[in-house]
Amino acid sequence: MSYELSGWTEPTLEENLIKAGFDRRDFLKYCGELAAVFAVGGAVIGSATPATAASVPAEVIAEKLGAVKKPLVVWLQLQECTGCMESTLRSGGTTIEDAVLRLLSVEYNELVMPAAGDAANKALDDANAQPHLLVVNGSIPVKDGGIYCTIGGKSAEQVLRESAKNATGILAVGACAVWGSVQASKPNPTGAVGVDAIITDKAVVNVAGCPPIGEVITATVAYVLTHGSLPKLDAQGRPLFAYDQRIHDSCQRRAHFDAGQFVRSFDDDGARNGWCLYEVGCKGPSTFAACPIIKWNKGTSWPIQAGHPCLGCTEKNFFDNYTPFYQTLPNVGGFGVESTAEAIGLGVVGIAAAGVALHAGATAVKQAASRRAAEGNEPLQAFGDSERVWLPNPKKVEVAPEAPAAETTDDSEKAE
Repeated sequence: MSYELSGWTEPTLEENLIKAGFDRRDFLKYCGELAAVFAVGGAVIGSATPATAASVPAEVIAEKLGAVKKPLVVWLQLQECTGCMESTLRSGGTTIEDAVLRLLSVEYNELVMPAAGDAANKALDDANAQPHLLVVNGSIPVKDGGIYCTIGGKSAEQVLRESAKNATGILAVGACAVWGSVQASKPNPTGAVGVDAIITDKAVVNVAGCPPIGEVITATVAYVLTHGSLPKLDAQGRPLFAYDQRIHDSCQRRAHFDAGQFVRSFDDDGARNGWCLYEVGCKGPSTFAACPIIKWNKGTSWPIQAGHPCLGCTEKNFFDNYTPFYQTLPNVGGFGVESTAEAIGLGVVGIAAAGVALHAGATAVKQAASRRAAEGNEPLQAFGDSERVWLPNPKKVEVAPEAPAAETTDDSEKAE
């Protein structure tokens, strides 16, 4: 379908999309994809507690998102590779995602905006002067005065601080923005850090991944717009609706793990038969992400399905903690009548009944998911966390420039 965006000319987001050539069916389909992402962790529009996927109908999201009136979004790209924005623009594989994001971030998005030079700098200054939602890709180098990444003569840190001043919500999108990623790994020559190391007086939502799944990025932005508040966060500041399940718990190869059927090398019979990738370095047992549920490229596939082990890119410091990537992750407990995996650290695989042989598959996965939804908190003792924390929703945020600046979250409400 062809469409023509002419900026924000109508009162609401849905009216602008219709004028651009989309009908309501297109918009409902898009909202249905958002509903599927929210359903991973049981997010509910207008609710502070987890619930079932049935509680998040696409019609409700369409009603709230379609009624949004010209939200002002500043989208920064600092020390990074543009992969997160590339992922975002390809979320869902249809043109409406691009249309929605361009409408939401029309004021300033360095990668896709037509303005350059003084015009781009003025657009950023004008946007920063108003209440806005701030989305950040990329790390912030702090060594040597931040000379390793400058924009318009300003260091990345200065650009970030100026944009965060009037921000009513801040999203750090991608591993670079969350903790610094590869450039922050040893020896970290630029002194790269994540957004929440610089902005300490406001809540920062960490949309982790290298890059994150496109649908998770767009769903997080849509969550803020439809709720008027930031989502519940885990101990690392990640939105629970997308990061409350281990990859290991929903992996299509989990039955082979429980049966002790492992790929030993990438060209052996186990690899050809789709066996578990644990022994060639899969980090799925210690990684929280929705990859096996949402997948990539409109649900086509994801790394483990394609035969490559998970690298744990949604976890902080994954590059230092998990390299060499193709070595076996230590201390993962095995279950099943044929289990031969190292039987250490039962908490890692997310099954509470130690010593009970459970058949892997859909039943076990559903039971684990139901238990997580019912209990809320889950210990991560195998990875250094004494308790899985569900942080309360930060205070309400306003993203429309016409509204007065909303009250921001203080340090006591921010994830450590």
